[in-house]
Amino acid sequence: MIGELPAHLEGTSSIQRNGETLWKKPFLTGEANMAHSLANLEYHHFKYSGFRRPGDVHVHFFGTATLSFADNIKVREGDRFEICINEFGRPLRNSLRIETDTPAVTVKAL
Repeated sequence: MIGELPAHLEGTSSIQRNGETLWKKPFLTGEANMAHSLANLEYHHFKYSGFRRPGDVHVHFFGTATLSFADNIKVREGDRFEICINEFGRPLRNSLRIETDTPAVTVKAL
């Protein structure tokens, strides 16, 4: 999106399984629905030089209070997550894939 961002947007989050909608809820976003202003978030993000490198692109997803696990939804491999806000065009869709060949990571205290 180029230019001023809309202050209020409405969208839906959903999960599809085997072509059927398993779960769907509406959500609100935009600065009018946020606890902090975008200017405040930008200031605190870009005050660090590591985030001010020419050519970098920064995408922020601020989340929502709409949570499938709060409704006891248990997702499975192949379930498709979808976030739709009409003003942004096509929905964002991602399918869940579970990696089984990834070795466990051991974290050591410094």
